[in-house]
Amino acid sequence: MLAKTELERYNRQMILPELGLEGQERLKVAKVLIIGAGGLGCPVLQYLTAAGVGKIGIADDDVVELSNLHRQILYNHTDIGQPKAEIASAKLAVLNPHVSFTAYHERFTSDNAISICQEYDLVMDCSDNFNTRYLVNDTCVTLGKTLIFGSILAFEGQVAVFNHQGSANYRDLYPTPPAESMNCGEGGVIGVLPGIIGLYMANEAIKLICGIGETLAGKLMTINALNNTVLVFKIAQEKQTEIVKAETPVSSPKEIDKATLDQWLSESPDEVFLIDVREDYEYEENNMGGVNISLYELTSSLKSIPKNKKVVCYCQTGQRSKMAVRLLKEDYKGEVYGLKGGFTG
Repeated sequence: MLAKTELERYNRQMILPELGLEGQERLKVAKVLIIGAGGLGCPVLQYLTAAGVGKIGIADDDVVELSNLHRQILYNHTDIGQPKAEIASAKLAVLNPHVSFTAYHERFTSDNAISICQEYDLVMDCSDNFNTRYLVNDTCVTLGKTLIFGSILAFEGQVAVFNHQGSANYRDLYPTPPAESMNCGEGGVIGVLPGIIGLYMANEAIKLICGIGETLAGKLMTINALNNTVLVFKIAQEKQTEIVKAETPVSSPKEIDKATLDQWLSESPDEVFLIDVREDYEYEENNMGGVNISLYELTSSLKSIPKNKKVVCYCQTGQRSKMAVRLLKEDYKGEVYGLKGGFTG
């Protein structure tokens, strides 16, 4: 039952016919765990708190640093050196006293993953490293929990809903970690990007809790804030459920390793067409040859790609090249491969 002050507080969203009183009551009894209280975690936490999610868990073993403040706007300079989970809980309790918070100022590991996750209805992965992402995913699969995933780097972000009513999970998208990977500390990030991606994640959470709208279950949304491009990919999984059978799943992209590419280039260089699918400023800074066609310009550049050669897409880590292969296979009939692990792998 919502208190009178809550009815007034949430009035503007409750008058939406899709949400209404029933949706607000669902939010009130919902229990959501946010893993990572950094760039993505901050907007997710702020907006789910404001929306009236009843119980929120915050798992993060990190402390606030000065370099966090350009994007983690829940914190300020007086919080430097303080535990993020505890500081976030205190600040959010002021934002909405009707929400209860549990802070886990500890590293999310295989020793505590199940005990932390099991009491929540929904898990949101706002972490910034692959080890944690795989652990969160595997824990959610084990416990049968829906997982909302987000990631950011430079000007690009990703959002997906995994393991929801039989939909694909993170390992269907990325079966194994890349050989080389970067986080925001190494590759940089524009300060507004966590807000954009974090708000999409929070919106997915509200839709899932209230049972409204169309979610990103079984799909991956990518957003490029530099050129305002948004793409949505369907994620293939080993066993399709009824939810995604109506859609045509995308097969796993073909990949080759660096040794195979070197052999092709050595034995028959005229039969290989290399495409660097990063942005032009990345290509100019460092590349391994070939032409530069941004991931987001591939579909409009099909005429420039020969059909009688082996097309090999590459990027820094191999993640964008995977998406490039999926994107090209929709309209391109020639051989297309991604460089596994990227040119740094």
